[in-house]
Amino acid sequence: MDEIKNWYESRSVWGGVLALAASLTGLFGVEVVGLASDEAVTALTAAAGAIGAAVAIFGRFDARTRIR
Repeated sequence: MDEIKNWYESRSVWGGVLALAASLTGLFGVEVVGLASDEAVTALTAAAGAIGAAVAIFGRFDARTRIR
């Protein structure tokens, strides 16, 4: 792992950003247009957080280069 890439080229970083965005969306109660149910919004927020976390974990294990 001697190669270096920019931070924005990292799947781990983008997965973490997605998970953070989903958490903040749920925390601040952002409304999703077209969804009437609070349960649906909660489910989508949770799913986005889980997907973001999975991308971050997978990206880290699959990484071939360091980030700067």
